Amino acid sequence: VQLQASGGGLVQAGGSLGLSCEASGSIGNINALGWYRQAPGKEREFVAAIFSGGRTNVTDSVKGRFTISRDDARDDTKSTAYLQMNSLKPEDTAVYYCAATPRVILSRVRVPSSYDYWGQGTQVTVSS
Repeated sequence: VQLQASGGGLVQAGGSLGLSCEASGSIGNINALGWYRQAPGKEREFVAAIFSGGRTNVTDSVKGRFTISRDDARDDTKSTAYLQMNSLKPEDTAVYYCAATPRVILSRVRVPSSYDYWGQGTQVTVSS
């Protein structure tokens, strides 16, 4: 399974960016797709996740500003997660990573070790 994240960039505070993460390969049935971020000098932080049924889990600091969604190919060859980020703040600056797992993780959705596959990260910079 390969994860390819894209869409990062530089934006002014209050602006918007959209990230996408394509999972391809022998993905079978990807259950959870998640987004994490890591700012310089800080630990990797959970942002949001979406399950195959559409249920989402979003951290409080971005709730109401970030929206996660997904699109699954009918032949199970590709799953894509999207993260629409609005009303961006300088504290949202980080490298954003996508992650995926076929496992049912539910209560462990925010735990990094719950995910089996990780993308390479995409930089999001919000200027004040």
